[in-house]
This record gives sequence, C-alpha cells and structure tokens, in this order.
Amino acid sequence: MLGEQTTANNVWDSKTQTFHGGQEHRFINNFVEDFSVTTNYLGTPPQALAAAKQAMGEIHHYPAANQEPAKTHLAEFLWGKDYAEQHGRLLMGNGASELIDLVVRKALLAAAERGQTQPTWKGSPWNVQYREYQRSAETNGFKILEPSNPERADMVCIVNPCNPTGDYFSVEPLKEWIKNNVKSGGSVIVDESMQPWHSAEFRKDSLISEHAYARDMWTEEQVSVHVMHSWTKIWSCTGLRIGSVICPTTAHCEALRKIQVPWSVNGPALAFVEAVVNEKDYLNETWENTTRLRAHLIDQLSSLEQSKEWVYHGKKFLSWVWLDMKSEAMAERAIDLARAAGVPVRSGKPGYKCNSFIRVAVRKEAEVAVLIQAWKSL
Repeated sequence: MLGEQTTANNVWDSKTQTFHGGQEHRFINNFVEDFSVTTNYLGTPPQALAAAKQAMGEIHHYPAANQEPAKTHLAEFLWGKDYAEQHGRLLMGNGASELIDLVVRKALLAAAERGQTQPTWKGSPWNVQYREYQRSAETNGFKILEPSNPERADMVCIVNPCNPTGDYFSVEPLKEWIKNNVKSGGSVIVDESMQPWHSAEFRKDSLISEHAYARDMWTEEQVSVHVMHSWTKIWSCTGLRIGSVICPTTAHCEALRKIQVPWSVNGPALAFVEAVVNEKDYLNETWENTTRLRAHLIDQLSSLEQSKEWVYHGKKFLSWVWLDMKSEAMAERAIDLARAAGVPVRSGKPGYKCNSFIRVAVRKEAEVAVLIQAWKSL
C-alpha cells in the first residue's frame, strides 16, 4: 500500500505473486545467515563475482543480444567437447522464471493450434513443488490437475530434485514418468536446477545428456521436452537472475527467442556466467562437503530435546532439509526464534500449505550452531 512501510510480512503481493524465501534478511538488524534459501553454502564464487563487478563498468553499453560468449561457455560446461552439436538448443534468460513463462505460453499456443480451448496441466507426483510452474499455468489459462490424477496432461512440469520435498527421480524412472503422464503432442518442463548437486557425475543421471531421448520424444510423439535450470542456486547469485532452458530442437529454441524480450540477460550476468563455469575448485568443494554438512545439520537438529517426533526429508546430496516438526504451533515458534536470532528459515505454510514443515538450508557449522542455540528454547 502507498506510504506503508515495507516489512518482511508485506514484501509479496499475495494477489499477484507467489511467496518465496530470501527476503527477510533485509529486515533483520542482527542478520547472521539466510537458512531460508537453497543457495550454495560457499557463497558466490569469487572470480565470477569479480567479473560481474568489472562488467558494471560497461553498463553504458547494451549487453550482447545473442548472449555470447556466455552462452557458448555455458554450453561447453553442460556438454563438454560435444557442445557445438547442442548449442542451438540452449537459451538463457532472466532467471528460470522468465523461461518458465516463455515455455508455458508457447505450450498454450501449441494447444490452441490443436483446437484445445482449455488444455490441462499437471505437476510432479509429489504433494508440493516449486510453485512458479503452476502459477504460470494458472495465469495462462491451463486447467490444473492434482498430482494424484492419473489422467495424462497437455503439459507436465516436474521439479527434479523436488524443491522443497527433496524427492528425486533418477534419469530412467524420470523418463518413464514423463511417458506415462503427458499426452501425445504435449509439452514437458523438467526443472533440474538442484540436480548438479548430485555429484561430479551429475550429467550422467540428468536429461542434459539424453539427446536421443529428446529427439525421439519429439519425432515419434510430438512431445517437446524442455530442461530448465536456475543457475543462481548452485553458484549462489540469486540477485543476478541467470537461467537457461535446453529445448528439444533448435527450432523450438528459435520459437522461444521470438517471444522473448531483447537483452533479458544483463551484462554483469553474462560476464558472471562466462567466468563461473571455469571455477572448478568451487564445484569440487561443493560436492565434497555439502553431503557432510547436511548430515551435520540433521545430527545437530536431532540432538535437540524437542526433536523426537521430527522427520527429515530429502536426498543426502541436497543443499537443504525439508523438516516436518509434526506440529504447526512448534513450526511457527521455530520460525520466530530463528528470525529473532538472525538466521531466518523457510516456512512451509505460505505457498506450500505444509503447516508443520520448515525448509532449512545447508550451512557451515558455525552458522548452524546459531540456529541450534535459538531452537533450544522451543
């Protein structure tokens, strides 16, 4: 409201926007660490951050309209020596959110061409997932099907690994789930934003490497499979907004570019990507320590006297824990205590309607100690 002081409680317009974590830190005077977002515990890679800062000196120029050379560097990161063959399928955007909306809008147009006035949309088989996909589908007029609905949908969107629940399909079960849930002629988005945490071999268990599968789904079923990434989590740069989508064919990529606004990826973001793909030590440290730190977080949470009924969800390699406290009142109290101690966590209530759940990011031992101390009085 005009003239009203902005607080953590009113930063989101509930009529038009979907609640998201990562906003409370600006309103906390004793801020220590943000446990509400699933970014890399290491923080922003230093060389890439320096490149983005240097690019600020050139903001009087337009960024590259073709997203180069950043897009080529990202393609090489994704596909190695074979990147040139797949380069035309890759499009970058202003975070994944812009690209989600582009693909959903294109799917709606494709459905209209098939004579469908209200196509159907379905999310993952898990009870909740990142809400931006459903929000975009609703905004564009899709009929929303429940996850348990056995009906095939005109469009399916699955977040894998699932944020926030931590569920995960390996690549072969994922392909089978897609086959069983999308209509012939339909569209698919698989969000693999958190999948690179899997291991140094993440590409082998990812649709990134399934070139023949994407081609065959299109040529045999006319199903367009898109692989979405928000790169702002693994490289801890959410303020820059960097996303990409791998399309089934170059023609699909061109169709998206046709409806994408020009220069949607700014100069500092392009410079960041160009540099960050070379920070190999950063990723090696991520893979080496995240699983250990996540286990430490659960161990510390389990040491609390109040934790006997708590349940911890999610794969061991992930950058967060989806914690069910089994009590809505306790969850609300925990959220308040964490905020007061300068270590905000993500409530499962707004957006997900999981009232007894809290999402807690993986962080270093010292920051975890602050959270644990705050929760001793639960």
